Amino acid sequence: MPHDASDCLEVRVTAADRAEAERIRTAAVGERLAADAQLLGPIESVYRWAGEVQRAEEWLLLMKTTAERFEELARRVRELHSYEVPQIVAVVLAAGTADYLDWIRRETSRPPVG
Repeated sequence: MPHDASDCLEVRVTAADRAEAERIRTAAVGERLAADAQLLGPIESVYRWAGEVQRAEEWLLLMKTTAERFEELARRVRELHSYEVPQIVAVVLAAGTADYLDWIRRETSRPPVG
């Protein structure tokens, strides 16, 4: 039976190359901003930038976190990212298994202070 996952997100970030994607995902998981991060690529992107259609090879990160940690994760991605306007979008998880959702919440919880 699926469980409510509305406080859990999948954050999607594209990166210019594999090394940048690796830096982002290692920091995100290491700093408990994301419970996990899958890396897909290379992918082909087409987008409009500076008034022109651009094509680029990019790498896609899929990271699971909680709504509570999203802003911190987005801030950290911006610090590590080479793009002026990086793709940082989140999709609310509609449902999931209780054990997996609990794992996301546990792995992204803030460590106790003191």
